[in-house]
Amino acid sequence: MRTANRDLTLAGAIVVAPGVFLRAEDPEANELITNEQKTALGALHLRKIDLADRVLVVNPGGYIGESTSREIAYARATGKPISFTDPA
Repeated sequence: MRTANRDLTLAGAIVVAPGVFLRAEDPEANELITNEQKTALGALHLRKIDLADRVLVVNPGGYIGESTSREIAYARATGKPISFTDPA
């Protein structure tokens, strides 16, 4: 996601990216995100989609997780153009 953000920013795009936090199972995770924080972040990501002109899904190897699937469905429902970094 950092690479896509960097490339788009250097190309002159205003990038509104989701917050990215390590999961509890990641060895580098220092703090756990609570369920309340996870819910708030999910809602915040949808508001960021509202602000966007288009959505770029960063899906290495074609992987799309549960949260991303929900965000894609929301973007489609609101008529946002969607593109993917890898074939889905």
